[in-house]
Amino acid sequence: MIISPANRNDSLFLAPLLDAIPPIRRPHGGRRRRPAKAHADKGYDVPRCRAELRARRIGDRIARKRVDSSATLGRYRWVIERTLAWLNRNRRLTVRYERRADIHEALVVLACALVCWHYLQHLF
Repeated sequence: MIISPANRNDSLFLAPLLDAIPPIRRPHGGRRRRPAKAHADKGYDVPRCRAELRARRIGDRIARKRVDSSATLGRYRWVIERTLAWLNRNRRLTVRYERRADIHEALVVLACALVCWHYLQHLF
């Protein structure tokens, strides 16, 4: 997890975020070090982001500015938007009150655990 300031562009933190991804388990064979492809919106449509993905051999599915419509990546984006909405139910995460990053990160992990617990409660 990477915590960034609110007033910075998200595309600046793409490389550290890609490096923080843990190895992915596969049903057979060795572990993948990286995902096969990354889906992103038009905010990541800069040559630097595409070069960082290419250097890590990750396929890019980035919507192009003034070419692709916003709806093309919508079927993947709603999962992220829904998860962020679940996390924003916790008022302390909607507006960051903590100055220390470790406390904020702990609250995010706790909120993720609560989301998973509520989800699993409905299954059983």
